[in-house]
This record gives sequence, structure tokens and C-alpha cells, in this order.
Amino acid sequence: MKVLVINAGSSSLKYQLLDTDTQAVLAKGLCERIGIDGKFTYKAPGKETIDAKDVAMPTHSEAIQAVLDALVDPANGVVGSMKEIEAVGHRVVHGGETFASSVKIDGKVMAALEECIPLAPLHNPANITGIKACSKVMGPDVPQVAVFDTAFHQTMPPVAYTYALPYEYYEKDKVRRYGFHGTSHKYVTQRAAAMLGKPIEELKLISCHLGNGSSIAAVDGGKSVDTSMGFTPLAGLPMGTRCGDIDAGILQYLMNKYGMDIDKMLNVLNKKSGVEGLSCVSSDFRDLEAAAAKGDSKADLAQKKFAYEVRKYVGSYAAAMGGVDAVIFTAGVGENDKAIRSMVCAGLDFMGLKLDDNANDVRGKEAVISAADSKVKVLLIPTNEELMIAIDTAALAK
Repeated sequence: MKVLVINAGSSSLKYQLLDTDTQAVLAKGLCERIGIDGKFTYKAPGKETIDAKDVAMPTHSEAIQAVLDALVDPANGVVGSMKEIEAVGHRVVHGGETFASSVKIDGKVMAALEECIPLAPLHNPANITGIKACSKVMGPDVPQVAVFDTAFHQTMPPVAYTYALPYEYYEKDKVRRYGFHGTSHKYVTQRAAAMLGKPIEELKLISCHLGNGSSIAAVDGGKSVDTSMGFTPLAGLPMGTRCGDIDAGILQYLMNKYGMDIDKMLNVLNKKSGVEGLSCVSSDFRDLEAAAAKGDSKADLAQKKFAYEVRKYVGSYAAAMGGVDAVIFTAGVGENDKAIRSMVCAGLDFMGLKLDDNANDVRGKEAVISAADSKVKVLLIPTNEELMIAIDTAALAK
């Protein structure tokens, strides 16, 4: 089945056309500056690349039309007609407690998505706009599926998702741990089971999605039982520019001292903290490694702090699950930064985890990087959220 995968932002739209039978990417690209001075990018194997071409995109509908026009273009397209695109899968950031799995979109689903907007006010409105634009341009007969970043984590038990706040905040306002990167964690844990040659129902896995945004998930028997991000993606690990877990009392202290309102404080926590804030260098781990190699102590501290917090989560999730069969590294840093992987694994030999330094000298491809005698396997698995969205979409659209 040919599935168009859409990730709509407020002024951008990423897309991929995938064949779920072969898992091949037929075409991919990006619509940028929607509503401003639209730029269109298109890449397909064996076809001419279109790079940031000026295309009028007053709304997301024109962006979707530009994508479809490129896909069916007689000279440069990859499908003969729009009829070959059998379904559309949409990345939706937040499904709240309403959605525990991907879902075929209808009127009731759209209404529920609108109700989830307060939980993700920056992202869900754009996702909804993308869905409406596809429906307008492609018509009501093409099945559309919503795949949620949060859904995979809806299997967490109350002991993991509940905050120790007055219970009425959960009952009335749905304040709880939701978790994110669920599509990525789902994909890599399924791949891990295949690599290990065991049913996922028999495995205890810890998935480390490490990038500019980072989260860790404890996955027991194929189900998420805990994850590091919380009510928002600000919680958990220190990230590129996000602080991760901190003492909430720090907010009051800094706001009072520097006369900041909550919006300014949150801007600091989301955009000026993490390894960039700590290092005073960059949010890019490649820059941190280069600076540390030249003797920059703050860059060195930022790297070590990040690895330390990842290692703490790995240990705590092994304890929460009563053991672990494999630890997975994925996403930009997890897939490509052998130094960070080595730092994370250092000191975990007490739980039977040993890294093979030679096997760890690898980037961006599936590999077992643990030592032969390591009781806990260490796996490198490149994530593929678009493929996971396409697979879910194909299953629901048939």
C-alpha cells in the first residue's frame, strides 16, 4: 500500500510517500514558510531534486496540493495518479487519555483532537490543520489516520503516570505523565525483538531516544510502563536546550530574583537550558565533543551530565521492571555518538551490561554493540517514525 505520511507544523509540512509492502521511501520533502513566501522541497530516487523552490502556499491546503502535484508529475513524479495514494497517516503530537493507539479519522475523532488542544497548544492545532487540508484537497474517500506521539505510553500504570499533586488536578485537569516519542519507542522496540529473535512479549527493554529532544522508555512485554518525559516534553533528561528534571522551587527563586514572569521563565527552561545552557557552547553534541577535546571544562561537564542522567534512568527502569534484556540507542545522538553511548554504558557492568568498544565504533545502522558475554544486550537501532506511521496507517485503512 502507498501511504502519504504528513507531519504538519504551524508554518511547515514534512511529507514522505512510502510503500508499506516494500518499506521503500518513494519520495519525501518539505513545505516551508506556509503563509509567508512558500518554499517547496522534493526528493525522489532517480528523479530531479527540487530544492526550496518558490511556491505560493497561503495555507496548508496549497502546500498539500504542491506535494500531490509533485508526486503525480508526468516527468518527475513517482505515481501515475492520486488514486495510487491509498491512505494518509498524520503525526499528531498529543492524544491525551482519549487515544491509546492510532485511529482512523472521522468526525468524532476530529472533535476529540480539538479537545486535546489545551494539552499541546503549540502542536495539535497545526496537526489538525494538516488533516483538514488533506481532506479538502484529496476528498473524503481517502482514509486518513492519526498516529499519536503519546499513545504508546497509555499503557503506563497509575503508579508511573500519576504526580504527587492534589488528586483533583488529575481528575479535573488531566495533569499526569503522558510521555512523548511514542512512535519512535514503539518502532525500535519492535525492531529489537526481531534482532534478538524473541517475541516482544517476553522482553524487558529500555529504549533511549537521544537527540536534541531526548526521552527514555521502559517497555515490558511490548508495552510502555514508564517514560522520562512528563506532562510536557520539558521533563526528564537534560536535552539540547531543555533543562529536563529540576527542583520546581528554582522557578520561584529565579523569577523573584530577576523579575521574570512565567513565560520568560519557561523560555529559559525550554530554549536556553540543557546542554547548551550548561556548556555555554552549543546544543549540538558534535560541537560539545570538539570543545571538550580542546579543554573546555563546561562542554565536558555538559556531555558527562547528559550521559550521567541517561545512565540513572537506565538503572532506575531496570529496577522498575525487575530486570532488563536489552538497552536500545536511537535518534540523532543515540545513533551517531559513540562517545555518549560509551559514557552511558560505563559503570553498568554491575547489571550485566558490557559494551564492545570495537562494535560501538558504528554510526546510523542496526548493530549489536554489546560484548559477547554481556548478559544485557546493547543495540543500536536507527529510528523510523515515518515508516511506523505508514504501517499503522496501512493496517487501519485496509
